[in-house]
Amino acid sequence: MSETNGPKVNEVASAPFDDQRPGTSGLRKRVPVFQQAHYLENFVQSIFDTVPDLQGGTLVLGGDGRYYNREAILIILRMAAANGVSRVVLGRGGILSTPAVSCLIRKHRATGGIVLSASHNPGGPQADFGIKYNIGNGGPAPEAITEAVFARSREIDRYFILPQSPSGARIDHDGSFELEATTVEVIDPVEDYADLMEQIFDFQIIADRLQSGALSALFDSMHAVTGPYARAIFENRLGMQEGSVRNAIPLPDFGGGHPDPNLTHAKDLVQALSGAKAPLFGAAWDGDGDRNMILGRDAFVTPSDSLAVLAAKATLVPGYEDGLAGIARSMPTSRAADRVAEKLGIDCYETPTGWKFFGNLLDAGKATLCGEESFGTSSNHVREKDGIWAALFWLNLLAIEGKEVSQMLQEHWQVFGRTFYTRHDYEGLDSTAAEELMEHLRKTVPDLTGGRFGAREVTLADDFAYKDPVDGSKSERQGVRLMFGDGARIVYRLSGTGTAGATLRVYIERWERDSKNFSVNTQTTLEDLIALARHIAQIESRTGRNQPTVIT
Repeated sequence: MSETNGPKVNEVASAPFDDQRPGTSGLRKRVPVFQQAHYLENFVQSIFDTVPDLQGGTLVLGGDGRYYNREAILIILRMAAANGVSRVVLGRGGILSTPAVSCLIRKHRATGGIVLSASHNPGGPQADFGIKYNIGNGGPAPEAITEAVFARSREIDRYFILPQSPSGARIDHDGSFELEATTVEVIDPVEDYADLMEQIFDFQIIADRLQSGALSALFDSMHAVTGPYARAIFENRLGMQEGSVRNAIPLPDFGGGHPDPNLTHAKDLVQALSGAKAPLFGAAWDGDGDRNMILGRDAFVTPSDSLAVLAAKATLVPGYEDGLAGIARSMPTSRAADRVAEKLGIDCYETPTGWKFFGNLLDAGKATLCGEESFGTSSNHVREKDGIWAALFWLNLLAIEGKEVSQMLQEHWQVFGRTFYTRHDYEGLDSTAAEELMEHLRKTVPDLTGGRFGAREVTLADDFAYKDPVDGSKSERQGVRLMFGDGARIVYRLSGTGTAGATLRVYIERWERDSKNFSVNTQTTLEDLIALARHIAQIESRTGRNQPTVIT
């Protein structure tokens, strides 16, 4: 290929790489890796080669604004034109949150979208960058496509790119311009997404409660992509005071912070929500806007509890007033939502970690709400987890019920019992040691079924495998589980979201029915299970770590 409709197109020779395997969240590497000659181009061309419908189709393009975002956008525009893409819908300045990309793919009936983000990972010249492809339903590409892209990247020897780059200024203003035979449509990154939120939630009652002072809130965008979205929705459309959204200007290095909305990295917001004079509600979001942390005054809502509460009260919200078709949760997520589904008489699906596994269930109408314990919650309105949506859902419920978050949690536990739940992350482990630890568990844990640890009987011990109820596809080796007769559970898995070393995640939970025990500290309640989890996996002897890096 040397010409497309007349204009010259460069066919550039290159060599394949051996380390480009995309994980569950796409390809993530350090910025200097992506800056290598041909590296980004090879991966992008592998997408175009694997998805032929992009030729003549529509591509949505944008990212979270982290370091190297603009440079990558300009390269991908040149490649999209050289590969015959008819139309590119681009967020102004190259900015789009991940849920906004999903929203736009669905609205414009695009062939797919390219998302530039490393999610909650740090940004900067020596930090992390990422890229992934979303399919026509708006969700992450399924394994069949990601594996095909990987296979192609292992053999690719050329890519197509226009010789000249468009001016960077052209992507900073709304409107259209032509890039050879490709139309690039630069749009407001927020408007379509904000309109969708207004269709789902009762903005009027939220605005009334906020402006009357009956409801108060504070948000932290962590200098990441949600800043423009949060300002447009909470400050402009809902009338909150300017400054209600902290750290609202996206920065390439996220202001030197770690854009991961948890109790460790968003500690300033946690502190601001503490005390009798604190706002009633708070939320923080990650780098690309798909993860959320929900807080009340002196109250932290675990992602597992958040999914369960939203499911239990969904019919109060306009977008879900007709009820839920079902609930879906990732396997490591606590089983709090299962008890809600049982009471509602609907199915609760347990899937592997990775939002793409929810896509088939949502498309088939089997589920309406879905969530992961890693601070991700969403519904069938898009095919990605959605942080702003989660905060709006909670605000809508608080506005309707006139209660504090802590009160809503207590009332929920009175009906369904409380699932005490924690996640212990061991970050930056030696990859070989981490893999050997998991292999040790896979070999030894299945033999524990029927055994006992003190008063606890192991009712099931396995390596979780999933068969998709829609297409029959199978996913194996998804995490080692130990389930006990008293409702307790321990889960081990390696995370695929980091770029350096390995992260071992250990999930521990126990269900409590007796309300007099609801106020007990979670770590105290689970201390015997925490010790047992470390003992069974031989964590200290195998990794050299006697404490987790992060406790959630």
